[in-house]
Order: sequence, then C-alpha cells, then structure tokens
Amino acid sequence: MVTIEDVRRFAMTLPRTTEGLVGGRVKFRVGRIVYVSFSHDGTVMGFGFPKEERNFLVGGSPEKFMLPTGGDLRYHWVLVRMAAIDETEMRELVLDAWRMCVPKRVASVYDEVADLSSHN
Repeated sequence: MVTIEDVRRFAMTLPRTTEGLVGGRVKFRVGRIVYVSFSHDGTVMGFGFPKEERNFLVGGSPEKFMLPTGGDLRYHWVLVRMAAIDETEMRELVLDAWRMCVPKRVASVYDEVADLSSHN
C-alpha cells in the first residue's frame, strides 16, 4: 500500500511544490493550487484530473477510483483508494496532477531532466 510519506517523497521533488496542513489534512500545491490532498485518515488521495475524462477513469476502475462529492464535483478532481494503487501508479497520478497546475515550460524542463536521468 502506498502511504502519504511515499507521496511526500515524490511530490517534494516536483518543482514549485509546497506541502501544507489544512484542517488536519495533508495537501500538496503549486502556488495556491492544490493538486493532491488526503483524507484525514490517509486512506484516500484526491488529485487533479481533467473533468472530461474522470467518468471514464472512475467507470473503468470503480474499486479504485471515486468521484468527489458535493461541491467538489465542480473541480478537476478525482479520488483514489490508497490501498488500491502501487508506487508506479501513484507517481503517474501525482505527476499528471502537478502538470495541470504548473506552467508548460516548468513541466517541459522537468520532463527533460527526468528523461536524461532515466537514460543514465
């Protein structure tokens, strides 16, 4: 099972990321935009995700993903059960959520550096 600490280790490597505690919940953000947030008990992670694609994601794996509730449906947001994902999938979800809130040039530089380091 992936933990908040696993997410923290990865998220804090992403440029412009800061961590905060809001209402007892761990959140990762770029500027004022939250891209990852956890339930109070740490069993569910919310993450930025395109609204137009989330029904497909949730419908394809309802045992893993959930739609946000109430007013949170208006945001580009999806929830995932931490116990249902592995480290690789967590990194993909967090990285894609981060990319949604940083300038394209910041994401491009990160991708170039990551690509270079994967070839070494």
